[in-house]
Amino acid sequence: MLRIIVMTLLFALMSMPAFAVPAGKSLTFDKAANGSVNFDGSLHNKAADKGCRTCHNPDTFPQMKKGSVTITMAKIYAGEQCGICHNGEDAFAAKGKCNQCHKR
Repeated sequence: MLRIIVMTLLFALMSMPAFAVPAGKSLTFDKAANGSVNFDGSLHNKAADKGCRTCHNPDTFPQMKKGSVTITMAKIYAGEQCGICHNGEDAFAAKGKCNQCHKR
């Protein structure tokens, strides 16, 4: 009986969507020269209708761990990292909108 309960719980947990930063949580990246960047889980999970693998894949953000990838504005402007969505079509373009992400 216990085995059935454990298996049912595991199945339920595996079938739930997983978000790197869940709604109601946020990450602050404070090493940026232009000011810290707050990544709001609620905002991004609501807007990210492309799916988790758009960002969390071997080429972009392979590990769901803060600090595992160095994020650069050059890569963002080139359409990589945050620039995959922040391109002016899917979300506001990063170029010229520094204060929308960076706060001093």
